[in-house]
Amino acid sequence: MRPPLLRLLSHLAPQKRLVWAAISCSLLNKLFDLAPPLLIGLAVDVVVRKRDSLLAAFGISSPFHQLWLLALLTFLIWAAESLFEYLYDVLWRNLAQATQHRLRLEAYDHLQQLELAFFERDSSGRLMAVLNDDINQLERFLDRGANQILQLITTVLVVGIGMAVVAPEVALFAYLPIPVILWGSLRFQKRLAPRYREVRARAGDLSSRLANNLGGMLTIKSFTAEALELERLTGESQAYLDSNARAIKLSAAFIPLIRFAILFAFMAILLIGGFRTLSGQLEVSTYSVLVFITQRLLWPLTALGRTLDEYQRSMASTQRVLDLIDTPIGISGGSESLELRRVRGELRFEAVDFAYPERVALLQHFDLTVPAGSSLGIVGSTGSGKSTLVKLLLRLYERDGGRILLDGRPIEEFRLEDLRRAIALVSQEVYLFHGTVAENIAYGCKSIDIRLIEQAAERAEAAAFIAELPQGYDTLVGERGQRLSGGQRQRIALARAILKDAPILVLDEATAAVDNDTEAAIQRSLERITHDRTTLVIAHRLSTVRHADRIVVMEQGQIVEQGRHGQLLAMNGVYTNLWKVQAGERS
Repeated sequence: MRPPLLRLLSHLAPQKRLVWAAISCSLLNKLFDLAPPLLIGLAVDVVVRKRDSLLAAFGISSPFHQLWLLALLTFLIWAAESLFEYLYDVLWRNLAQATQHRLRLEAYDHLQQLELAFFERDSSGRLMAVLNDDINQLERFLDRGANQILQLITTVLVVGIGMAVVAPEVALFAYLPIPVILWGSLRFQKRLAPRYREVRARAGDLSSRLANNLGGMLTIKSFTAEALELERLTGESQAYLDSNARAIKLSAAFIPLIRFAILFAFMAILLIGGFRTLSGQLEVSTYSVLVFITQRLLWPLTALGRTLDEYQRSMASTQRVLDLIDTPIGISGGSESLELRRVRGELRFEAVDFAYPERVALLQHFDLTVPAGSSLGIVGSTGSGKSTLVKLLLRLYERDGGRILLDGRPIEEFRLEDLRRAIALVSQEVYLFHGTVAENIAYGCKSIDIRLIEQAAERAEAAAFIAELPQGYDTLVGERGQRLSGGQRQRIALARAILKDAPILVLDEATAAVDNDTEAAIQRSLERITHDRTTLVIAHRLSTVRHADRIVVMEQGQIVEQGRHGQLLAMNGVYTNLWKVQAGERS
């Protein structure tokens, strides 16, 4: 696998103009920043040698005029340095923000295309940490670290060449610690990298724990498990704290070691350059430049430890973000478009095989045909494969064998968005987004007229309770719809499906968690909306499916009985037993 930095650079390619502009301003700023020591040397030369100074060779003989010229150059250089510092600061920050924005959207867009099995393997907390914390860590490095590395390289090259030209013997001592510093940096980098990967992994675990606990607050409170969850969170937070402490301990040791290497080099230049100046081998002005420029060369290296620390943190985060983006998409759509107005809705499962990962086969050579425009009830015990049929139809999972056909064509031929647009799903676990009632009913639709929303609510028998809400259709439902009852959420989900107006309607345990009045309301709604529409109704409550055109009974992934309600009762088999249990005739 390529290093994280090279992978990141490929993602910066669309912003190369901004990258080059930021690099240019950083380099120009550093060039102007290195000029003051040269001006100091020229000033010393003017004061000491007067009319024999270096500037006098350019036709400015008066020392007073020479000093005025140096003052003017100083003003211009400082102004240019300040200007380019402002520009590189703006450009690097804009690049950091743009990169953060682009990577977050790219990662989230890719995440949405991954199959459902991916989300069942991974935790939402870890994914949140990647999309938020890790991308923010990368932003912090681009804000400062990239500029510091560029300016450090520029300083080493420019000062090194200048010192080699002016005083090559002295320059040798200035450069003695640099190989040591570079060697030490590489060693520290190799040792820091795994520690910061561990830090980011612990951050993901901590985020996952927090997300789970906040989502399960009702359960925590009802089981008085606050102390237990605090103890668990303490363990996750302590693990994050310890991993950070191990990384900090190593990174903090880097700067003192660099300082000692720099100290010996600076002392050598101070003494050797001074001795050569006293003996007349070096000009006083040249010695002044060497002393000041050595500080400009060596002291920035003390910040290398902090820059390296930010680099390693950001690369650990970058690797997690790019690994998410590079996760292979397990289910891809076909190339054929599916026009909704031409969909008749005939469904066929032919010899379908399927098993969830690391579990025994659930469906084996499963066959089922649903005529276009008919209603099919699917009943059976928990784990018999009822909801799995819906997941395979929506291609949330890929079957292991056989075919699923829509209007006689394999569903793999169709574009995923077209296939899913043709199916309206109402599940047992209704998810409402934080927003208004109207926004949740119109979810997934563009520019829907409020009158159409109201009509959908009327057909779902939701209009009456919506009218009693404080702001009616503009009432906020809260996160996950927590301000509404289960039955109200279910009817809003049904209104959402009605407004979608898809040729295939699927109700997956849509009445399992509602009261009798709500179930009756949903039943009345279904009688109106299932006309000329292929409808699959998966239910535990047999009263929900008793009026279906056909009912199939599933056990262990197989159809064991099928027929209309009366026919199944006459068989005196599995369906009859289920009916008697629900009717209270048998326990």
